Amino acid sequence: MSASLDHVPASKSALVLFSGGQDSSVCLAWALTHFERVETIGFDYGQRHAIEMTTRTTVLAKFRETFPHWAGRLGEDHVCDLRGFGAVAESSLTRETEIVMTERGLPSSFVPGRNLVFFVYAAAVADRRGLDHLVGGMCETDFSGYPDCRNDTLQAMQTVLQLGIERPYEIHTPLMWIDKAQTWALSGELGGEALVDLILEETTTCYKGERGERHAWGYGCGECPACQLRKTGFEHFIENAQPAHR
Repeated sequence: MSASLDHVPASKSALVLFSGGQDSSVCLAWALTHFERVETIGFDYGQRHAIEMTTRTTVLAKFRETFPHWAGRLGEDHVCDLRGFGAVAESSLTRETEIVMTERGLPSSFVPGRNLVFFVYAAAVADRRGLDHLVGGMCETDFSGYPDCRNDTLQAMQTVLQLGIERPYEIHTPLMWIDKAQTWALSGELGGEALVDLILEETTTCYKGERGERHAWGYGCGECPACQLRKTGFEHFIENAQPAHR
């Protein structure tokens, strides 16, 4: 960790759950705007789109290079091996199966308890590193219906972590009540055209990890739920954008 960050108090320090996708990149920019010290954490849970584990390091490097005013606040990156957990789930994100709607009314890409596990590990790392704030890109306005993305779930998780670890954690979800078009707009508000371009060129959101074709909205298969949300949101963002964004 940079010496300049050594003595930043825990109350002004945050850990961002960072996959290198669109949402977590916007959350990283949000955290760097609101906190003096920011670290990141990624999770290898055997996901089919494992390419995010490599692209996320590129995105972090681009953040440091493109935004020098944020680089001094950006500290260590951490990676947790959760492949044992991923192997338990009967999910299209961890097995070579088609993404369909299940009898439960949830897409087969749902990994039961994934975000809950992420926050437990993140809280353990945050305790070791001296960070009181946890930031995630969960949203229940424009999402696939995952129950562990809901605000009620994450508020309950915050209470569990506070009680179970005895630390005044706060879970922040800056995207909770905005749709994907507003997420694109927020990236522009936080980092201008440079951040929008970084997200377009470098981030990976696609559940299949496709990066072969560059679409107007970035890279992806264009068919999975994550790509569809990203594509539709970008189209609406462009429709409502100022001329500078067109």
